[in-house]
Amino acid sequence: MSRTSGRAGGRTGSRRARRAVRLTPPRLTPRDVLHVGSAGLRSRPMRVFLSALGIAIGIATMIAVVGISSSSQAKLLRELDRLGTNMLVATPGQGMFNGQDTKLPKDAPGMISRIQGVESIGTTGDVAESVRRSENIPAEETGGIVLKAAKDDLLGTLRARMGSGTWLNEATGRYPSVVLGDVSARRLGITEPGQQVFIGGRYFTVIGILAPVPLAPEIERSALIGWDAAEQLLGFDGHPTAVYERSADDRVAQVRNLIAQTANPQTPSAVAVSDPSAALQAKAATEGAFSTLLLGLGGIALLVGGVGVANTMIISVLERRHEIGLRRSLGATKGQIRIQFVTESLLLSGLGGLAGIALGAAATAVYARAGDLPWVVPLWAVSGGFAATLAIGTLAGLYPAVRAAKLSPTLALAAG
Repeated sequence: MSRTSGRAGGRTGSRRARRAVRLTPPRLTPRDVLHVGSAGLRSRPMRVFLSALGIAIGIATMIAVVGISSSSQAKLLRELDRLGTNMLVATPGQGMFNGQDTKLPKDAPGMISRIQGVESIGTTGDVAESVRRSENIPAEETGGIVLKAAKDDLLGTLRARMGSGTWLNEATGRYPSVVLGDVSARRLGITEPGQQVFIGGRYFTVIGILAPVPLAPEIERSALIGWDAAEQLLGFDGHPTAVYERSADDRVAQVRNLIAQTANPQTPSAVAVSDPSAALQAKAATEGAFSTLLLGLGGIALLVGGVGVANTMIISVLERRHEIGLRRSLGATKGQIRIQFVTESLLLSGLGGLAGIALGAAATAVYARAGDLPWVVPLWAVSGGFAATLAIGTLAGLYPAVRAAKLSPTLALAAG
């Protein structure tokens, strides 16, 4: 019994001894993971640069496309805020039966101004005369410039600004003086007030040049003279061609429904009513439509960069088999090897992503400054782009990491 008991006690003791000497794999702190993960990057800087460059180009393209589109949209929205969306324009339509252009009644501006909610009125009328730089230029060469009679309240209704000189008033509107739109001034070669243009057999003095008028591009290509001067000097018939009105923001829809029947009670269908701000609103809404293709190209570049990272990581695993075998022999687990190479891939992609964000933001800033746009880089584009680089880095490093973890320590050391 004593001998048997001794054997049993010996076996129990040996099991305890084996359990006592069983090795516990070391744990890696986040700092250790970062250190071993960056070791491969520090030893091969040129390869890291070239691999990160592909990621950087893809992210830079995506950030620049979104940033440029957002900057252009911000400028349009800012312009809309300044110009307002409460302006409507009444113009002659076509007759119901003959299909020919009609005329607005002479009292149409006054009638429209009586609509409840209308705050201001501006009126123009086309004058059948050409505008030339001098009498030596043939009358047929109009340069696409339209002569219009204008009332002095037009500038305020359009919320337009003078580029130089002054606007028409009760005094200058009676004499041969003219205000040019910015496009017509360029076509005539007029750079400053005080010069003259030839209209209807006499010279008119340019007293002002308008700044661009986004809500009324037809004004930019016009020469504007006073209403009284047009009637007395050029035989203008006094019928308005366009009546611009500003109404309270909450009354725009109501005013729109009343303009036609108010301007021409006998034939409301012969009055066309338009909203000039609709074009700018549509342009702002669709500003990013053409950026979809470029975003797709940026995504393709990003995927190509991810393939480059994966290729770099596979080569790194093949070159560092001895290091992997040595670490495994010293107690590193397969999981720790996987973490090492995935971390290395993430760091490589992250560096490329940060460089790409900086390049994309810089490209947007250069474009915005050149085009006089506000510099806008949406936060969602930056965060989304960086998240995409991390996702690409994880996927690109996953296969090489698994392959590295499967290497046999003995074979890896022998291969080294």
